[in-house]
Amino acid sequence: MAAEIQPKPQTRTPVLLNKIEASQDVVNTAVIIPKEDGVISVSEDRTIRIWLKRDSGQYWPSIYHTMPDSCSCMSFNPETRRLSMGMENGTISVSDCFSHQGRVTVVLFVLEMEWVLSTGQDKNFTWHCSESGTQLGLYRTTAWVSGLQFDVETRHAFVGDYSGQVTILKLELDSCSLVTTFKGHTGNVTALCWDPVQRVLFSGSADHSIIMWDIGGGKGTAIELQGHNEKVQGLCYAPHTRQLISCSSDGGIVIWNMDVTRQETPEWLDSDSCQKCEQPFFWNFKQMWDSKKIGLRQHHCRKCGQAVCGKCSAKRSTIPLMGFEFEVRVCDSCHESITDEDRAPTATFHDSKHSIVYMHYEPTMGWLLTSGADKVVKVRQTQCLLRQRLDRQPNSDLFSTNWSFDQSQIFSHQIFFRVELIEG
Repeated sequence: MAAEIQPKPQTRTPVLLNKIEASQDVVNTAVIIPKEDGVISVSEDRTIRIWLKRDSGQYWPSIYHTMPDSCSCMSFNPETRRLSMGMENGTISVSDCFSHQGRVTVVLFVLEMEWVLSTGQDKNFTWHCSESGTQLGLYRTTAWVSGLQFDVETRHAFVGDYSGQVTILKLELDSCSLVTTFKGHTGNVTALCWDPVQRVLFSGSADHSIIMWDIGGGKGTAIELQGHNEKVQGLCYAPHTRQLISCSSDGGIVIWNMDVTRQETPEWLDSDSCQKCEQPFFWNFKQMWDSKKIGLRQHHCRKCGQAVCGKCSAKRSTIPLMGFEFEVRVCDSCHESITDEDRAPTATFHDSKHSIVYMHYEPTMGWLLTSGADKVVKVRQTQCLLRQRLDRQPNSDLFSTNWSFDQSQIFSHQIFFRVELIEG
């Protein structure tokens, strides 16, 4: 039986700073330009736009570029100001290299390697040399890939797909090897986030859950976080405050405190009878006949994992340290053992007031960006800062110069631009 979900009161709501509403179609990806009042967006309407904040307080597109097809994804490197775009058609017929025969789902630019990693609906994961456009390697996945992260130090790629599993690959210059796979979601993986310091991987899914995979701890622990009512659309991690930010398609934003000792959820135990009152379950015909009793429906306590009947698990409770921010089913004995301190929430809940398609967090400014199915991009100030952001004066170079695109590399399904400031 599904747990009854009751949202908690919202507190410490992120402050809405601005809205960008000039897009003609859904914005698939948008990023904040660090240390500047600017936003870069790519859209289904085939446009790439750079929005700069004007004296009026509104964002206006200073750069407007039309692509041959819809832009499905984007990666922006702030150091080199390089954009990498994935396209709806999977390829840009400029070179003879074809990597994807369908929509590009994720693209990542790795500056340290000069690699471009990409995935598509054709179930291919590829990596290219960003300087020559040469394809270096390819790995065939079992399902569409919907999430991708990369660890520069170990050259490990984390690939999440529609089957619900996360595959870890060790990449070499022209080959790769399978390290392991993580299986924990019942729905397709929709988002991945990698913390290279703590060596923790977060995965979000269409099953509304988030799993924290402790890779660097050496214990192989997997912590579940249950705080969304719809599929998870984005994950961002704030390392300085150890907070995880997640969003879902219904517009919900959850800020998780990861600076607490969390517990793994127990495995559900199998039994033919209630492990509390020993009443038979409805498939246990022998015990039903011997005891002359009608079989009961099986449930599970979310705290201890025991198989119990409805009478022995009629109570509900939150268990935040196990990731259950909503009330879930627990057995009577576990309900008595949970204290008020155990019920103290470890997450705050907020409403973005639009159906979120993509989310981006800029840690140096504490800004959170969301793009929605309503074609609106919203920028918020969050509480995920170690200290108050210093008052910044507008960058004189930014406002006294013009932006331009210098098209430097085009290959396969990605198109690269180097965004530069040209003296006006």
